[in-house]
Amino acid sequence: THALGVLLPDMYGEFFSDVIRGLDTAARQHGFHLLVSSSHADSEALSDALRSMSGRVDGMVVMAPDVDAPEAVRGFSVHCPVVLLNPGGEVEQCDTIAIANAEGASEMVRHLVGLGHKRIAFVRGPQRNLDSEQRLQGYRAALREAGIAPSPDLELQGDFTEPSGYEAAIELARRKDRPSAVFVANDHMAVGVLSGLLDSGISVPNDMAVTGFDDIAMARYTSPPLTTVRVNTSLLGERAVELLLRARRSANPDVKQHELLPTSLAVRSSCGSRPRRGEDALRYVFETAHAAATKADPSPSGQ
Repeated sequence: THALGVLLPDMYGEFFSDVIRGLDTAARQHGFHLLVSSSHADSEALSDALRSMSGRVDGMVVMAPDVDAPEAVRGFSVHCPVVLLNPGGEVEQCDTIAIANAEGASEMVRHLVGLGHKRIAFVRGPQRNLDSEQRLQGYRAALREAGIAPSPDLELQGDFTEPSGYEAAIELARRKDRPSAVFVANDHMAVGVLSGLLDSGISVPNDMAVTGFDDIAMARYTSPPLTTVRVNTSLLGERAVELLLRARRSANPDVKQHELLPTSLAVRSSCGSRPRRGEDALRYVFETAHAAATKADPSPSGQ
Protein backbone atom coordinates (compact mmCIF):
# COMPACT_ATOMS: atom_id res chain seq x y z
CA THR A 1 0.00 0.00 0.00
CA HIS A 2 3.03 2.31 0.52
CA ALA A 3 1.18 3.66 3.56
CA LEU A 4 1.75 3.44 7.31
CA GLY A 5 -1.03 3.88 9.85
CA VAL A 6 -0.69 6.11 12.92
CA LEU A 7 -3.11 6.01 15.82
CA LEU A 8 -2.68 8.61 18.60
CA PRO A 9 -4.84 9.38 21.64
CA ASP A 10 -5.12 13.00 20.50
CA MET A 11 -3.69 15.35 17.88
CA TYR A 12 -3.94 18.61 19.82
CA GLY A 13 -0.80 20.40 20.96
CA GLU A 14 2.89 20.57 20.18
CA PHE A 15 3.74 17.15 21.63
CA PHE A 16 1.60 15.22 19.15
CA SER A 17 2.48 17.49 16.22
CA ASP A 18 6.19 16.85 16.89
CA VAL A 19 5.59 13.09 17.04
CA ILE A 20 3.73 13.24 13.71
CA ARG A 21 6.50 15.37 12.20
CA GLY A 22 9.09 12.73 13.12
CA LEU A 23 6.89 9.92 11.81
CA ASP A 24 6.27 11.73 8.53
CA THR A 25 9.94 12.66 8.01
CA ALA A 26 11.11 9.07 8.43
CA ALA A 27 8.20 7.60 6.43
CA ARG A 28 8.84 9.86 3.43
CA GLN A 29 12.54 8.99 3.45
CA HIS A 30 11.49 5.39 2.82
CA GLY A 31 8.75 6.16 0.28
CA PHE A 32 5.75 5.82 2.59
CA HIS A 33 2.84 8.10 3.40
CA LEU A 34 0.88 8.30 6.65
CA LEU A 35 -2.75 7.65 7.46
CA VAL A 36 -3.39 9.32 10.83
CA SER A 37 -6.31 8.85 13.20
CA SER A 38 -7.16 9.47 16.86
CA SER A 39 -8.61 7.13 19.47
CA HIS A 40 -9.49 9.91 21.97
CA ALA A 41 -8.22 7.62 24.76
CA ASP A 42 -11.12 5.24 24.25
CA SER A 43 -10.72 1.46 23.91
CA GLU A 44 -13.69 1.05 21.56
CA ALA A 45 -12.54 3.89 19.33
CA LEU A 46 -9.06 2.34 19.23
CA SER A 47 -10.48 -1.01 18.11
CA ASP A 48 -12.65 0.69 15.47
CA ALA A 49 -9.67 2.63 14.10
CA LEU A 50 -7.56 -0.53 13.88
CA ARG A 51 -10.32 -2.32 11.98
CA SER A 52 -10.76 0.59 9.58
CA MET A 53 -7.04 0.55 8.70
CA SER A 54 -6.82 -3.21 8.26
CA GLY A 55 -5.64 -3.96 4.71
CA ARG A 56 -4.97 -0.28 3.99
CA VAL A 57 -1.51 0.02 5.57
CA ASP A 58 1.77 -1.90 5.59
CA GLY A 59 2.40 -1.25 9.27
CA MET A 60 0.91 0.55 12.27
CA VAL A 61 2.26 2.90 14.96
CA VAL A 62 -0.04 3.04 18.00
CA MET A 63 0.16 5.31 21.04
CA ALA A 64 -2.45 4.46 23.64
CA PRO A 65 -1.14 5.24 27.15
CA ASP A 66 -4.65 5.86 28.54
CA VAL A 67 -6.30 2.56 27.62
CA ASP A 68 -5.69 -1.16 27.76
CA ALA A 69 -4.38 -1.41 24.22
CA PRO A 70 -2.76 -4.86 24.23
CA GLU A 71 -5.95 -6.87 23.65
CA ALA A 72 -7.03 -4.71 20.71
CA VAL A 73 -3.55 -4.73 19.20
CA ARG A 74 -2.90 -8.49 19.46
CA GLY A 75 -5.37 -9.48 16.75
CA PHE A 76 -4.21 -6.72 14.41
CA SER A 77 -0.51 -7.55 14.84
CA VAL A 78 -1.04 -11.11 13.54
CA HIS A 79 -1.52 -9.72 10.03
CA CYS A 80 0.41 -6.44 10.17
CA PRO A 81 3.53 -5.26 12.09
CA VAL A 82 2.77 -2.87 14.96
CA VAL A 83 5.02 -0.56 16.98
CA LEU A 84 3.66 0.72 20.28
CA LEU A 85 4.66 4.13 21.64
CA ASN A 86 4.59 4.38 25.46
CA PRO A 87 2.53 1.19 25.73
CA GLY A 88 0.13 0.98 28.66
CA GLY A 89 0.66 -2.79 28.96
CA GLU A 90 2.97 -5.58 27.87
CA VAL A 91 2.58 -6.75 24.27
CA GLU A 92 5.30 -9.27 23.57
CA GLN A 93 4.47 -9.60 19.87
CA CYS A 94 5.11 -5.89 19.14
CA ASP A 95 8.17 -3.66 19.08
CA THR A 96 7.91 -0.83 21.58
CA ILE A 97 9.55 2.52 22.24
CA ALA A 98 8.88 4.55 25.38
CA ILE A 99 9.98 7.79 27.03
CA ALA A 100 12.12 7.51 30.16
CA ASN A 101 9.38 9.23 32.16
CA ALA A 102 10.32 8.12 35.67
CA GLU A 103 14.02 8.83 35.14
CA GLY A 104 13.31 12.30 33.75
CA ALA A 105 10.97 13.19 36.60
CA SER A 106 13.47 12.02 39.20
CA GLU A 107 16.23 14.07 37.60
CA MET A 108 14.06 17.20 37.75
CA VAL A 109 13.19 16.68 41.41
CA ARG A 110 16.86 16.13 42.25
CA HIS A 111 17.61 19.43 40.50
CA LEU A 112 15.02 21.25 42.61
CA VAL A 113 16.28 19.63 45.81
CA GLY A 114 19.78 20.72 44.83
CA LEU A 115 18.49 24.30 44.66
CA GLY A 116 17.34 24.00 48.28
CA HIS A 117 13.66 23.16 47.83
CA LYS A 118 12.10 20.77 50.35
CA ARG A 119 8.37 21.34 49.76
CA ILE A 120 7.86 20.46 46.10
CA ALA A 121 4.34 20.12 44.75
CA PHE A 122 3.46 17.99 41.75
CA VAL A 123 0.65 18.56 39.23
CA ARG A 124 -0.09 15.17 37.74
CA GLY A 125 -1.72 14.23 34.47
CA PRO A 126 -4.86 12.14 33.92
CA GLN A 127 -5.34 9.05 36.03
CA ARG A 128 -4.85 5.79 34.08
CA ASN A 129 -2.40 7.61 31.79
CA LEU A 130 0.93 5.75 31.73
CA ASP A 131 3.08 8.85 31.18
CA SER A 132 1.38 10.60 34.10
CA GLU A 133 1.77 7.63 36.45
CA GLN A 134 5.44 7.07 35.58
CA ARG A 135 6.25 10.75 36.12
CA LEU A 136 4.46 10.64 39.47
CA GLN A 137 6.50 7.56 40.43
CA GLY A 138 9.74 9.33 39.48
CA TYR A 139 8.74 12.39 41.52
CA ARG A 140 8.01 10.30 44.61
CA ALA A 141 11.17 8.19 44.23
CA ALA A 142 13.44 11.25 44.05
CA LEU A 143 11.80 12.78 47.13
CA ARG A 144 12.40 9.58 49.11
CA GLU A 145 15.97 9.48 47.82
CA ALA A 146 16.46 12.97 49.28
CA GLY A 147 14.94 11.94 52.62
CA ILE A 148 11.67 13.83 51.98
CA ALA A 149 8.42 11.94 52.56
CA PRO A 150 5.96 12.37 49.64
CA SER A 151 2.76 14.10 50.74
CA PRO A 152 -0.63 13.50 49.07
CA ASP A 153 -1.45 17.11 49.99
CA LEU A 154 1.22 18.29 47.54
CA GLU A 155 -0.02 16.14 44.63
CA LEU A 156 -2.66 17.97 42.60
CA GLN A 157 -4.78 16.42 39.86
CA GLY A 158 -4.51 17.75 36.32
CA ASP A 159 -5.41 16.50 32.85
CA PHE A 160 -2.45 17.67 30.68
CA THR A 161 -4.31 20.85 29.59
CA GLU A 162 -3.53 24.50 30.31
CA PRO A 163 -6.80 25.15 32.23
CA SER A 164 -6.09 22.31 34.67
CA GLY A 165 -2.64 23.77 35.32
CA TYR A 166 -4.20 27.18 35.93
CA GLU A 167 -6.66 25.72 38.46
CA ALA A 168 -3.85 23.88 40.24
CA ALA A 169 -1.90 27.14 40.55
CA ILE A 170 -4.92 28.96 42.00
CA GLU A 171 -5.29 26.14 44.55
CA LEU A 172 -1.62 26.40 45.54
CA ALA A 173 -1.81 30.19 45.77
CA ARG A 174 -4.69 29.98 48.29
CA ARG A 175 -2.69 27.87 50.72
CA LYS A 176 -1.01 29.45 53.73
CA ASP A 177 1.80 26.90 53.73
CA ARG A 178 2.64 27.09 50.05
CA PRO A 179 5.35 24.90 48.50
CA SER A 180 8.50 26.66 47.34
CA ALA A 181 8.47 24.77 44.02
CA VAL A 182 6.01 22.97 41.76
CA PHE A 183 6.89 20.30 39.21
CA VAL A 184 4.25 19.96 36.51
CA ALA A 185 3.76 16.70 34.57
CA ASN A 186 3.72 18.40 31.16
CA ASP A 187 4.53 21.79 29.68
CA HIS A 188 0.98 22.64 28.62
CA MET A 189 -0.14 22.47 32.25
CA ALA A 190 3.02 24.34 33.30
CA VAL A 191 1.98 27.24 31.04
CA GLY A 192 -1.35 27.29 32.90
CA VAL A 193 0.48 27.20 36.24
CA LEU A 194 2.62 30.19 35.27
CA SER A 195 -0.49 32.13 34.28
CA GLY A 196 -2.36 31.18 37.48
CA LEU A 197 0.53 32.21 39.71
CA LEU A 198 0.89 35.51 37.83
CA ASP A 199 -2.82 36.25 38.32
CA SER A 200 -2.44 35.41 42.02
CA GLY A 201 0.41 37.85 42.50
CA ILE A 202 3.03 35.14 43.05
CA SER A 203 6.40 35.81 41.47
CA VAL A 204 8.17 33.02 39.58
CA PRO A 205 10.79 32.00 40.57
CA ASN A 206 11.20 34.38 43.54
CA ASP A 207 8.12 33.13 45.41
CA MET A 208 7.74 29.74 43.74
CA ALA A 209 9.86 27.81 41.24
CA VAL A 210 8.01 26.14 38.34
CA THR A 211 9.22 23.29 36.14
CA GLY A 212 7.58 21.15 33.45
CA PHE A 213 8.05 18.09 31.24
CA ASP A 214 8.39 17.65 27.42
CA ASP A 215 10.21 20.88 26.38
CA ILE A 216 7.65 21.99 23.80
CA ALA A 217 8.72 24.97 21.69
CA MET A 218 6.56 27.34 23.74
CA ALA A 219 8.61 26.58 26.87
CA ARG A 220 11.43 28.84 25.64
CA TYR A 221 9.11 31.82 25.29
CA THR A 222 7.07 31.77 28.51
CA SER A 223 7.75 34.46 31.12
CA PRO A 224 10.01 33.45 32.69
CA PRO A 225 11.34 30.79 30.29
CA LEU A 226 10.37 27.35 31.57
CA THR A 227 12.80 24.85 33.06
CA THR A 228 11.61 21.46 31.87
CA VAL A 229 12.48 17.85 31.11
CA ARG A 230 13.52 17.67 27.48
CA VAL A 231 12.05 14.88 25.33
CA ASN A 232 13.05 14.56 21.68
CA THR A 233 9.49 13.84 20.53
CA SER A 234 10.36 14.10 16.85
CA LEU A 235 13.00 11.40 17.33
CA LEU A 236 10.34 9.28 19.07
CA GLY A 237 8.35 9.32 15.83
CA GLU A 238 11.40 8.68 13.64
CA ARG A 239 12.50 5.67 15.70
CA ALA A 240 8.98 4.23 15.61
CA VAL A 241 9.06 4.19 11.79
CA GLU A 242 12.56 2.69 11.76
CA LEU A 243 11.39 -0.09 14.09
CA LEU A 244 8.32 -0.67 11.96
CA LEU A 245 10.30 -0.98 8.73
CA ARG A 246 12.89 -3.20 10.44
CA ALA A 247 10.05 -5.52 11.48
CA ARG A 248 8.78 -5.70 7.87
CA ARG A 249 12.26 -6.59 6.56
CA SER A 250 13.34 -8.87 9.41
CA ALA A 251 14.19 -12.49 8.67
CA ASN A 252 13.22 -13.27 12.27
CA PRO A 253 10.10 -11.17 12.97
CA ASP A 254 9.47 -12.93 16.30
CA VAL A 255 12.46 -11.13 17.85
CA LYS A 256 11.14 -7.82 19.16
CA GLN A 257 12.96 -4.66 20.22
CA HIS A 258 12.02 -2.56 23.23
CA GLU A 259 13.68 0.85 23.37
CA LEU A 260 13.71 3.61 25.99
CA LEU A 261 14.10 7.20 24.76
CA PRO A 262 16.32 9.14 27.20
CA THR A 263 15.51 12.58 28.58
CA SER A 264 17.62 15.53 29.74
CA LEU A 265 17.06 18.77 31.63
CA ALA A 266 16.51 22.09 29.89
CA VAL A 267 17.41 24.52 32.69
CA ARG A 268 15.96 28.00 32.29
CA SER A 269 15.04 30.78 34.71
CA SER A 270 11.62 29.59 35.97
CA CYS A 271 13.35 27.44 38.60
CA GLY A 272 15.66 30.19 39.82
CA SER A 273 18.82 28.94 38.12
CA ARG A 274 20.25 29.43 34.67
CA PRO A 275 22.29 27.07 32.48
CA ARG A 276 26.03 27.52 32.47
CA ARG A 277 27.37 29.57 29.57
CA GLY A 278 27.38 27.44 26.42
CA GLU A 279 25.43 24.57 28.04
CA ASP A 280 22.49 24.75 25.62
CA ALA A 281 24.84 24.90 22.64
CA LEU A 282 26.79 21.87 23.85
CA ARG A 283 23.56 19.94 24.44
CA TYR A 284 22.40 20.81 20.91
CA VAL A 285 25.67 19.50 19.45
CA PHE A 286 25.35 16.29 21.49
CA GLU A 287 21.73 15.69 20.47
CA THR A 288 22.48 16.35 16.80
CA ALA A 289 25.34 13.85 16.89
CA HIS A 290 23.16 11.36 18.77
CA ALA A 291 20.39 11.61 16.16
CA ALA A 292 22.89 11.11 13.34
CA ALA A 293 24.39 8.07 15.07
CA THR A 294 20.94 6.61 15.64
CA LYS A 295 20.10 6.84 11.92
CA ALA A 296 23.43 5.24 11.04
CA ASP A 297 22.95 2.42 13.55
CA PRO A 298 19.27 1.81 14.38
CA SER A 299 20.09 -1.13 16.67
CA PRO A 300 19.62 -0.78 20.47
CA SER A 301 23.41 -0.39 20.83
CA GLY A 302 23.14 2.67 18.59
CA GLN A 303 20.99 4.33 21.26
